[in-house]
Amino acid sequence: MDSTLAERIAQIHATSTRLVFEFAGAGSLALMWLHTVAGSSRTVLEATDRYTPAALKDLLGGLPQKFVAQPTTEAMAEAAYRRALRLSDGSAPVVGVALSATIATDRVKKGEHGCWVSVCGRDGLRSYGLTLSKGARDRGGEEQVVSRLVIRAIAEACTVSAPVALHLRDDERVHVTDTPKPDPLVLLLDDQAQSVSVEPQGARIAGAPVAGGLLSGSFNPLHQGHEQLVRAAAAKLGQPVAFELPILNADKPPLARAEIERRLAQFQHRYQVVLSRAPLFVQKAALFPACSFVVGYDTAARMIDTRYYDGEAGRDAALAQIAAQGCRFLVAGRADATGFLTLGDLVIPNAYTYLFSGLREAEFRIDISSTSIRNIQLQTL
Repeated sequence: MDSTLAERIAQIHATSTRLVFEFAGAGSLALMWLHTVAGSSRTVLEATDRYTPAALKDLLGGLPQKFVAQPTTEAMAEAAYRRALRLSDGSAPVVGVALSATIATDRVKKGEHGCWVSVCGRDGLRSYGLTLSKGARDRGGEEQVVSRLVIRAIAEACTVSAPVALHLRDDERVHVTDTPKPDPLVLLLDDQAQSVSVEPQGARIAGAPVAGGLLSGSFNPLHQGHEQLVRAAAAKLGQPVAFELPILNADKPPLARAEIERRLAQFQHRYQVVLSRAPLFVQKAALFPACSFVVGYDTAARMIDTRYYDGEAGRDAALAQIAAQGCRFLVAGRADATGFLTLGDLVIPNAYTYLFSGLREAEFRIDISSTSIRNIQLQTL
């Protein structure tokens, strides 16, 4: 590493930006350079070499159509960005950096040599494509160029103004693509969006329509009771049921971004999750009309308890608003000292009994809760 490159990396470390680096096919030299210059602990949150297809599949939830391609590297960068948010304390900006490359090896490759580098931040993606002149360098020489491009991408993300030399040949060019893509969770946290749908494979869409059923909860942690309840509810309703995680709570502070990412990680590659700014069911009904809300016995009991409203009139007004949106409730039972409590043990106001249906004990019973799991985890620490 020459002194100029070392100086650029020192300038990167002097900024507040932190990153997660995912790389495949090359890029280990870039990571070594970052760690060789003092201060890398201020920059690098995590780095992972996705050298086998299985490792890349673990990151993306499936194998891409093409390993060295702009869409693949951008998907890696988005995953790295989400990981950086989870690992960060929220005090500094973060980016996800990704590289996919094919360079010279101990056998002749049929295709071109080159790479894609992508950087994902809160406002979108920047990608760098480079095709190398095949046969002009050995593996070490190609690794040098590819890793320098990674350092250039990181430097630009950190707003380091001085350039990073790549030492390209006359027939080699870097193609840069900017894709504006505001972070949907930033829009949600800034109250510019009311909901964000998070698909199992990671896609996040602000304001996407939601149909079917929703199981709302804090999911701290997600456990088998939640999972079996979603399956039982979907079978009962004959519709898909997603998880809904409100980032606001009527009785608690809003969830921090890192905590949101931590909880979302439980669902990755498995279930759809809808994030919302709606802690109350009246608000959820306005946001998700015609949806069926899957609730537990205790939640249903609170919904009809006049103590949580301005008397009976306030309760009935809330239920009327929910009914007007075409929403319904599916109630799951729970065990207590007297037996197993179900919807039949609740006294629903006559005018609104049609809003509620129940799951029988034979259809769903899991005697477990997130609170009990957290207590067990605390006892084992």
